[in-house]
Amino acid sequence: MSTSDLFSKYTLGDIELKNRIVMAPMTRCRAIGNIPNDLIAKYYEQRASAGLIITEGTSPSPHGLGYCRIPGLFNEAQVEGWKKTTTAVHKAGGKIFVQLMHAGRISHSLNLPEGAIALAPSAVQASGQMWTDQEGMKDFDVPKAMDAEELQLSINEYAQSATLAVKAGFDGVELHAANGYLLEQFLSPVSNQRTDEYGGSIENRCRFVLEVVDLTIKAIGANKTSIRLSPFGVASDMPHYPEIEATYTYLAEQLNERGIVYIHLVDHSAMGAPEVPFSIKNTIHQKFKNTLILTGGYNLETATADLTSGYTDLVGFGRQFINNPDLVTRLENNWPLSETLDFNTFYSADEVGFTDYPAYTE
Repeated sequence: MSTSDLFSKYTLGDIELKNRIVMAPMTRCRAIGNIPNDLIAKYYEQRASAGLIITEGTSPSPHGLGYCRIPGLFNEAQVEGWKKTTTAVHKAGGKIFVQLMHAGRISHSLNLPEGAIALAPSAVQASGQMWTDQEGMKDFDVPKAMDAEELQLSINEYAQSATLAVKAGFDGVELHAANGYLLEQFLSPVSNQRTDEYGGSIENRCRFVLEVVDLTIKAIGANKTSIRLSPFGVASDMPHYPEIEATYTYLAEQLNERGIVYIHLVDHSAMGAPEVPFSIKNTIHQKFKNTLILTGGYNLETATADLTSGYTDLVGFGRQFINNPDLVTRLENNWPLSETLDFNTFYSADEVGFTDYPAYTE
């Protein structure tokens, strides 16, 4: 089977990718004090053979940190920390977008800096627990329903973080509107029970997301602005609701009008979540004319098939990049992928299970 499509160059906005393989965003919890460090720079540098790297979720706000040891991008120390990563990736010939992820209600006070609180569209607690370094597993906090001032502050924080991202050397930003975090919390009538202009109808529930997109475009341009979506996903306590397909159809139409550089659709069915129906993937692809990235359970054969058929433009690989830092080279040469993967070190604090996976040797 020919794999030329997967390894061919691709123009994304105003940058050229050396192949169509995307390293998907994965939380790794190595940012001590929420500041990206040399270890994180080394991790991404090792994987810079990907056409595009999308970083782990990075909070645009102290209120959005949610998890322990995730990076932020809202102060100068974080900008300087991220410059280590962008410099290393660019020197290795790669391109890199930062994923801006406000955790919203998926949060615990022990993981937040002093003065920060969990904010969400409504005071609806998510079911489930999260890790805290101080006290182990804890129930998610009951979030504070955002008032008008907090809504505007959060929208401004995304745009300011996008500005800092460009200052830090990133090629663009991906707004994380998937996996049950703040932006998706506004999209769903389960987590968004507001009765103002940000809740109720499909148009109202999409309003916050689109205002974040608009201000981000104003700050850095549509060619550097993208979004991640997970229609029919259930991560972080996001039950299905009747208007899912209509919600994402409307959203895709609105995003197309704005001309953002890509939509990134994630399907976690390979890890046991419900499968994202072909109909909504196809609808989004039809409504949105710029680049589409699909991520979820891909291998060489399925990635090539979906690219060849025009089903997607770029293909995201996630977990395979953890223990195969040279994943692109392995795929290109049909070398075996590493089977060694230590789940216990996914979210630990040091280099073990992070930068110590070796490249392939024949």
